[in-house]
Amino acid sequence: MGHRVRALAGEVLQHGPGVLASSPARTWLELANELGPVSLVAFGDQLIRQPRPDFEGRSEPYTTRSALAEMLRSHPKMKGVAKCRAALEDMRVGADSVPETLLRLCLLAHGFPEPELQIVLKPSDHFSPSADMGYPGIKVAIQYDGGHHLADDQRRRDVRRDAAFRAAGWAVIVVTAEDARDDFARVRAELRAFFATRAD
Repeated sequence: MGHRVRALAGEVLQHGPGVLASSPARTWLELANELGPVSLVAFGDQLIRQPRPDFEGRSEPYTTRSALAEMLRSHPKMKGVAKCRAALEDMRVGADSVPETLLRLCLLAHGFPEPELQIVLKPSDHFSPSADMGYPGIKVAIQYDGGHHLADDQRRRDVRRDAAFRAAGWAVIVVTAEDARDDFARVRAELRAFFATRAD
């Protein structure tokens, strides 16, 4: 059964002859009643993340935190607005994948400090390796290696990446999909040990 909704200027985009669709920000709001709180944050993180032009063919995010906040202000009585406001508070630019968001939220839920995202080892070096997230204060880098990291070329790059961090005195925790199946228990245990031994 269809239903009518009020859409403001810019909330419906044309994607070809006769093809209309909600804007990314409007879609995020409309899905608030379908997604759980964690999924809503993960979806939002993907909308606001900075893309990698060499791999994705685009240089701008699908939307921004400010655009999402404006969407909520424009529809204060729409179902799901309160849920979206809570999700927006937990969204961060820098999560390159949904699993990275799930890992970050898991760490926060278990009492860890919020990790920094996309940590560049040598900010002045354009070719410097980076970590998906981590804790510079205790020099712990966390790398989420998804399925594409199994390719030989990518694995060699990952080895060089991790070696560079370790040579600079960092500990590196490599996370895989297997870790997600038990709520990242191994990762949390290793991280607790590093906080115990490396914290001032």
